[in-house]
Order: sequence, then C-alpha cells, then structure tokens
Amino acid sequence: MGAVLAWYIWAEMGRAKERAKYAAEQAAIAATNVTVEAVADVGTANATNGTDVTDGTVTTPETVKPAPVHPATPEKIVVLENDELKLELSTWGAVVKKATLKKYAKDRGEISDENPPVAFDFADSPLGAGEVVESFEVAEENPDSVRFVNGGKSRTIRLGADYRITLEDEGIGGSISLGQMRMGDSKNDLLSVDSWAMDAGKGKEGVIHHCEGDSPLKGYLVGGLSGGCSGSKSAAGMPEEAAIKYPGAQKWVAVKNRFFVTAFCSSTAANAGFEATVARDLAASNYRPASVFAKVRLADDTAKRTSVFYVGPKKQSLLWDLGMKDVMEFGMWRWLCYPLVWILNFFNNMIPNYGVAIILLTILVRLLFWPLTHKSTVGMKKMQELQPKMKEIQAKFKDNPQRLQQETWALYREAKVNPMSSCLPMLIQIPVFIALFNVLRSAVELRYAPFLWIGDLSEPEALFSSWFPFGGLNILPILMAVSTGLQSAFTPSTGDKSQQKMMMIFMPAMMLFMFYSFPSALSLYWFLSNLFSIVQMWIIRRQTAAKTAAKGEVLMGEVIDPPVTRQMRRHGK
Repeated sequence: MGAVLAWYIWAEMGRAKERAKYAAEQAAIAATNVTVEAVADVGTANATNGTDVTDGTVTTPETVKPAPVHPATPEKIVVLENDELKLELSTWGAVVKKATLKKYAKDRGEISDENPPVAFDFADSPLGAGEVVESFEVAEENPDSVRFVNGGKSRTIRLGADYRITLEDEGIGGSISLGQMRMGDSKNDLLSVDSWAMDAGKGKEGVIHHCEGDSPLKGYLVGGLSGGCSGSKSAAGMPEEAAIKYPGAQKWVAVKNRFFVTAFCSSTAANAGFEATVARDLAASNYRPASVFAKVRLADDTAKRTSVFYVGPKKQSLLWDLGMKDVMEFGMWRWLCYPLVWILNFFNNMIPNYGVAIILLTILVRLLFWPLTHKSTVGMKKMQELQPKMKEIQAKFKDNPQRLQQETWALYREAKVNPMSSCLPMLIQIPVFIALFNVLRSAVELRYAPFLWIGDLSEPEALFSSWFPFGGLNILPILMAVSTGLQSAFTPSTGDKSQQKMMMIFMPAMMLFMFYSFPSALSLYWFLSNLFSIVQMWIIRRQTAAKTAAKGEVLMGEVIDPPVTRQMRRHGK
C-alpha cells in the first residue's frame, strides 16, 4: 500500500514538472509576442489594470499598470459586521474594500490585538467594483445592510449568514469584481481560479475548470500540495502579469488559496464569462504568484439585479449549501473525500481536537478493512509457505509451460489458495488512502490545529527550526519511515529475499523524502496506519505459528515437532 501511495505522489510531482515546463514556454511567448487578436480586443480589456485579454489566449500588458482613478469626492468607510464577517464598505463605487473573517486568526494562536483575524484587503480590486469608479452616498444604514445611492443608481449591500454577501443593484450594469486573493507564506499554499461552466460546448454542461486541466492560466497559478498548479521554476523572462478571458455563462466563479475562497455564487443577471489576472511575486527569485483576481461579465443593463458572493473558509459544508462543493478540488475521489471530511468533523465534535479526530479516523478505517487486510495477509502467508513446492514444480516442468501451469493451479486448489485474493483487498483500499491524502492536505479544519508537540497539523512540525538549515526537525515523517520498514519486514514475501531487504531500505527512504515537508496530519495518519498493519501482521503470525506448532508443519523454514507426551516416551516414540 505504501508503494501505491508513493507512486501516486510521485506521479503528482511528475505532472508538476510538466506544468512548470509548460509555464516557461507560455511565459516566453507571452513576454515577447502579444498576439494580433489581443491588440484587436483592447475594447474588452480590464479598465482597472490595463491588461488585454482574449478568448483562450494568455496575454500580458504592453504598458505599466496605471494607477486607479478615484472620484474627487472624499471617501467614506462604512462598517457592516456579524459574528462571522466584518466588512469595510467604501462610497467609492459602493464596494467591499476589506473583509475580515472574525473566527480565523491570521497566525497560530488565539485571536488578539497581536494576532488579528484573517483579513482580505480588496483595495486594489474591490468586491463589487464595476468598470468605472463612481462616488455614492450612504442613504440608509441597518444592522445587516447598507444602501448607497448616486442619482438614479442604488446598491444595497447585505451581510448574511455563512459568509454570504448580497449586492442588490438598481441602475447599475456591466462587469462585477470578485475581489482579490493573495498567496500565503506557507510553502504548501496555492492560488487558483475555479469555475463551473454552464455550457461548455460539445454537448457538455456543468464542466468544472480548475487551474489545472485545460486552463490557459495553469502555467501561472502555482501552489503546493493542495491541488494547485504546482512546480518551482525560474522567474527569468516571466511577465509581471498574465490574464485570460473565459467566455460562456458560468454558474459560479471562485478565486481561492489553500484555505479560503472569495466567490461569485449567482446573479439574477445573465453572465457571459469572466476575466482573471495573476500577478507574480517580484521579490521571489523563482516564479511565485502574489495575487489573483477575477471579474465576471454580467449583462450590461440598468435593470434590477441581485448578486450573491461568498467570502470565507474553504469549508465543505458551507460550499455544499451554495452548490460549490467542487471548489474543494477532490477530483475523481470526491465521492470518498466528502464523507471522510464529515467523519473527521464528527469525531472532532465528540472530542474537540483534530489530532484525536485523525487517530479515531485511522482506527475506523483500519477496523473497516481489518477483515480484508487479514484475508490478504493470510493469503500471502500461504503463498509464502507454498514456495518450496512451487520451486520443485518449476524445476520439474521448466520445459513444459502448459504442464507447469496445470500443476501450479492444482497446487493452489489443493492448498485452497487463490493468488488473486491477496491482491484484491489491497486494491480496494487504494481509493480510501488516496482520498484521505487529498482530504488531510487541504482541510481548513486542520489550519493551526495543535496536537501534542505539533503546533499546526496543516504544516510540517519544524521543531528547532533555528538549529536546522533545512527548515527544522520533523519527527512524524521519521517515525513513519521507520514503521514503513518494519511493516515491510513483517509482510510475507514470495519474492527474492535480497529484493525484500532492498525494499525495506528503499521504500522508507523514499517515503521519508516525499513526506518530510508534507503537512504533519498526513504523516500522523500514515504512521498510525502503519502501526495498525504491523500489529495485525504480528497477530496473524502468532496465530499461524500456533496452528503450525499443533500440526507439526513447516513454519518459516523450520520443522516444528508435535509435543512429546508421557505415553509416547513410555513406548519409546
């Protein structure tokens, strides 16, 4: 099982390298060759950032981004808040200039003056902004809403439950901005633009677009372990910004990082797609995006329209209610990931500690698969015991392949062994392990969640980081590697002994290398899972030894005689 997961992670790394190569190629094209179509499409350019965008073509601005033009009227900030969100609204455009998530601390620890809550600064691209920034006046203030007016135009911003923001517009048409999302400091962070295309063509509807797959932005959106377009590449020759226009109606559009998301959920006005722009971190030597923002192109009319936004944690239950569960980006394993997240939260509600919840989740998974694993291990043990007879048959019928196959299957029938029975239970478990891998690396519930000596289950332990040049000491990956070696030693093998010894060294070393910088929650789960496997194999070996001793059969290459009784000694037996 460890080999399977290692292959899966290694494949993900390989795809990351391919994406990095693609990004470098696209960067060279974008930096030196702005297409004729891009120049012709200046009329659809983003007026606030000076970036030309064309359908399906990544382009870069030809001039330096102009400073935003603000109205001459002084700006007034109005605060709107509930238990979850605090919004700072600006009269310049009747927009959300800043959103503060009151239940999520910026850094590890409790929320305090020194450790304020997470805040999204939308100053460069305010949520709700249109093509032109106009000055509004505050006409009405309520506990849950503020109404802005400008002549015949009006906008009411309502703050609802579950991090929802509603904009009720009258006399306002055109595009509307989602705000801006910035990359975090963690190496495991990501940036992504996701959308649900209502009509993707070719008879397909409801197609999810992530930064991976067919998105032209995939070379510019870079992240870590949580499903983003990962990869590390040089920033040499890369443009400061890259932009794309996605045509076609979208059910929703989301701009997200690893744990949080700002999304356009729905509107009574029809939309014709969205534009997204990614700006890279100019201070980084390697390419790393600094921010990404998007703007949805709504119908250009002056009728009343109501648009719903979500600004909050990337939490499955909340996104599910909005019909946006695919923002979690669990991929083909979503059918397993969704219930696993629910179970994890269920255990945490019982015992409020996500480290304990992971332990209980591991116990549950191992108990569910205990019969299958038991059957698999017993099957491998029987196959191991048959190896001496198998070698005799192979030597005897080495020149007759047909007879060799017949005698081999006859031996299996006699011993009541099915060689496939030892593989099938393990294959059934593979989706569960991969689903857990996807859940534990990106669950917002694990953000800053402590457990024992671990300060944050969503990050590596990084103990004594000032003493170690490589980021600190991570104990769990070391324990996981050691337990992987012990598991290999306990696993019955029908192959060459030297190959088994090599795997006992190679596999733990490879797992240690890959898992060392992974979130500690993953290492905790894998270490506990290895312990359960070792205990289960030890129990099976004890049971097999007891049965073999009773029958006087060969066990592990040694003949174990039946116990000698007093009567046997009396008769000289």
